[in-house]
Amino acid sequence: MKAPRTSAAGAALLAAVLLAGCGAVEAEEGPASTTPTTPTTPTATLPARTGTPEGTLLVADFGSDTVTFVDPEKGPVDSVKVGTAPYGLAVGADGRAWVATAEGVAVVDTEKRERVDRVPYETETGPVTTGEYRGGGMGIALAPDGEHVYVGVNVPDGKGVLEVIDTDERAVTGTVPVGRRPFDVDMSKDGREVYATGHDSFDVTVVRTDSLRPRRLEVAPYGTEGGLGSWLKPHYAAVRPSDGRLLLPFEGERLVVLDPRTGEYDVERITANTHQHGVTVADDGTLFAVGTGPIDPDADDGPSLTVRTKDGEERVVPLDGPHEDVAVSEDGRTAYVTGGFTRDGHWNGISVVDTEDGSVRRLPAGVRPLGISVL
Repeated sequence: MKAPRTSAAGAALLAAVLLAGCGAVEAEEGPASTTPTTPTTPTATLPARTGTPEGTLLVADFGSDTVTFVDPEKGPVDSVKVGTAPYGLAVGADGRAWVATAEGVAVVDTEKRERVDRVPYETETGPVTTGEYRGGGMGIALAPDGEHVYVGVNVPDGKGVLEVIDTDERAVTGTVPVGRRPFDVDMSKDGREVYATGHDSFDVTVVRTDSLRPRRLEVAPYGTEGGLGSWLKPHYAAVRPSDGRLLLPFEGERLVVLDPRTGEYDVERITANTHQHGVTVADDGTLFAVGTGPIDPDADDGPSLTVRTKDGEERVVPLDGPHEDVAVSEDGRTAYVTGGFTRDGHWNGISVVDTEDGSVRRLPAGVRPLGISVL
């Protein structure tokens, strides 16, 4: 395993890389991150709205103000305006998608493919902007009973907030302080707890849904040296179906298995050797972790998707270019990895990975897609 880079040469390299890396906190990003690109699919070629077939992909276009519906074989088929810089999304059994944007949580009818509402945040997040450090919603989760949505709201230069939305009233009914920049929000299987992953505070905040009482659990297998400038922080988590523990990958080297009841965690070895972001877990316990690329190109490997069975057997599938998040088909045979990426180097598409043979094909998909769900 790599140790945190603290040598003089390593510190110089890290300082240079942090100018373009997700570890540093900057007021603005470069042009590739702040200037939305144009969708590749002309709207004139989109088909008539006749309903959305099962298996269609829905992606949040972080580089635009839309979500895009994507045919998993052909590419984009439609898009819907939702609000500035959409990040995460969650879809309910009723077909409504809840999309965390910089302006509020948009509600999208995925059958009719139209926005039906947008719920403003109660938290003050400053001017509506784009880019990695913009204020507003990031991670988002829907309760198993569909009655509440929980969204992690980033407050620039401050601690994050978890906002609770009543899905019938479409209004915020509660707020809870959580860690800085809540990249991800997850739910326990029974709906009794919500987990907000605080990227810049090295933690997961556990929130009881009945009392909204928070508990902070530090998650720092490399320690917290470097603070806001550190690369070695948590990004996304997945809830393991078998026991409710949280799985958080770090650097393609260490998989944290966190018990949210006690705050204790074990660290298992993983093998991708690359900076990691998005993660999901299938019903059979198979873990899918997205590698965005190296921190140190001389020592680390490139972008990848790790497919790890519940027994710890791994296949590391190389990918072309940075990626951010992942969703898996119902049968588990296909993984869809978004190319949006929260940093520079993003592209407007999805890598479609055959989880059995490891083959990869690229699919156009919206504008800098981050969050993704299979409808």
